[in-house]
Amino acid sequence: MDEGFTLVGMRPAEPSRPVPDRRRRGGIPFLSLAFLAAMILGCLFCRLVMPVDPGYMDLANCARAPGRAFLFGTDAMGRDIFSMIWYGGRASLAVGFLAAAVSACIAVAVGTVCGLGPDWLDGLVMRLTEIFLSIPSLLLVMLLQAALSRSTVAGIALTVGLTGWPRVAKVVRAQVRQLRQSGYVVAARCMGSGLFHLLWRHLAPNFFPAILFMVVMNVRSAITAEATLSFLGVGLPLEVISWGSMLSQAEGALTSGAWWIVVIPGLFLTATLLAITQVGEWLRRRADQGGDAL
Repeated sequence: MDEGFTLVGMRPAEPSRPVPDRRRRGGIPFLSLAFLAAMILGCLFCRLVMPVDPGYMDLANCARAPGRAFLFGTDAMGRDIFSMIWYGGRASLAVGFLAAAVSACIAVAVGTVCGLGPDWLDGLVMRLTEIFLSIPSLLLVMLLQAALSRSTVAGIALTVGLTGWPRVAKVVRAQVRQLRQSGYVVAARCMGSGLFHLLWRHLAPNFFPAILFMVVMNVRSAITAEATLSFLGVGLPLEVISWGSMLSQAEGALTSGAWWIVVIPGLFLTATLLAITQVGEWLRRRADQGGDAL
């Protein structure tokens, strides 16, 4: 054999690099959870952090810029914005959580009845749900708000909650239709279990993780709806302090150059909505991973 050539074997394969799992990208949103926890605790115990009464009108210090005396400034009526942030956050978060609870209860009831009921009832309720979904949610909220005429925290929460259930109900219905043929569900029904017992012991523990992120996102939607209604003048009145009612002063604040009246509540509202969105996305990823594992 010619000495210019060298017999070689197979080239050793390069060590393979592990392929990153895109589903696991992004861990627990500690920053968002910490921010939400701080906001909730601050709003619950707002009397401990408020320097003055948020409803007190200090007419000698109207539209005062942020400074040492007033950390976030004052609004056009002389109310301390720092105190209003915490007191108003309590109302906005209450609307969000109450509306999400109302919509979740309605969605679970409707979805369970459709999933376990006969086909004609399922088809009828689902067609009505699709008609309900075709109406713009904000327009429907304004219509119900005008019909109920209850400009209170509970009234707006009820109004928003009555419009936020259809999408969650469709998911619950799909999950129940998959679970109703399971052996433990069939056995429970044969033993005479009632609808509530069947829902509480067998169905809800299985479909609740699938709708948890939707319930969290409904909190965000309810807070946004309250702020939008108050900004449009059909939500909470100005004397009921919330982030939405604070933003309703936007026109007068911007024309007078008092930017802090709108920017500071807007930043708190935006940060809270972003934190809720990240928590909801994290819950959705966890639900997807659990479904893939099954």
